[in-house]
Formats: sequence, C-alpha cells, structure tokens
Amino acid sequence: MLSDRDLKVALTGGRIAIDPSTDIDSRLGPDSIDFRLGSEVLVFERNAEPYIDPRLEETAAGTTRVVALGPNEPFIIQPQQLVLATTLERLRLGEDVVGRLEGRSSLGRLGIIVHSTASLFHPGWDGHPAMELGNLGVMPVALYPGMRICAFTFTDLSSPAERPYGCRPTDKYAGQSAALASRIWDDV
Repeated sequence: MLSDRDLKVALTGGRIAIDPSTDIDSRLGPDSIDFRLGSEVLVFERNAEPYIDPRLEETAAGTTRVVALGPNEPFIIQPQQLVLATTLERLRLGEDVVGRLEGRSSLGRLGIIVHSTASLFHPGWDGHPAMELGNLGVMPVALYPGMRICAFTFTDLSSPAERPYGCRPTDKYAGQSAALASRIWDDV
C-alpha cells in the first residue's frame, strides 16, 4: 500500500491523477486520500418491477431515477436503502497501480457503507468512481454533495498490466461520469 510520501510522488508523476485536486493536501492521510460525494444520486424505485433478473436487461428498465442535489441540499438515505452515487473527483490510474475504495469510520459509525462488493479499481481506470451507498443503521442520515464520503488506498502492481481497464469492450464502466445502473446482462 502506498504511504502519503508515495502518494505525493504518484500524484506528481501522473501515475495517479485526481481532478479536481483542490485541497488534496487536507484530504491526504498517512496511507489514503479522501474523496467527496458528487451531486447526483441514482435511487431505486422499489415498485417499478416485481424483481430484477440479471439475465434480462428489460426487467431493470425504469427501476432507477436520478436525484440531482443543490450545493447544500442533503440527500436523506433511509435505513435499509441502497443508492448509487459517484465521487466529485475523477480518478485516473496508471497501468501499474490499483485503487481500492474504502469506507470512512465516522460514517460507518452512523451505519453508512460506501461499497457492498465493488471496491477494486483496476489499473488504467479513468472516470468518476461509483459507490454503492447503503444505510445499515436504524436512523435516516443526511449526506451532502462535497462531503468527504470515502477514502482511496493504492497499491503498486509487480509490473504494468498487459490489458489495463478500459481497453476491452467488456469494461462496462470505463469513463463513467455519473452513477450507472448495473450492466450485468452485458456479461459474456
């Protein structure tokens, strides 16, 4: 895992790029960088379909809607609710570094998780990282655009990836700028 010193070198050298990079020093920890919540949340509409079949894309049609938030407008995440959102920052990774999305303890203590299973960001990743935000707690929690929502840690690969993320048509979320619903039916 890269230390704060190594993170600074990777940022300066372009192996890791974060845009916007304003206030990055204040978000740099001993081994991670905090990212902030973007201004759109993808919400699931529970009654749009009786269920979602991962083999049939049409069962997911109309099951989500985008909620756009103003600068100081909270999104209230309800207990047992799952939403998709992206970070304010765009992340670009070199072909020899892996990113890992991590939760923040302060939010975890309120019941907020930032990923269910999708924490790995492959070498070559370029886009706004998506989060599967969930509220495991018993109380609704207000989330605000621009608040520190997650942390990223980074690890060097033993050598550059031969096929970095984004070079194959099966890389479904490459270049995303907004939260995208699942594309599991595109699995080959």
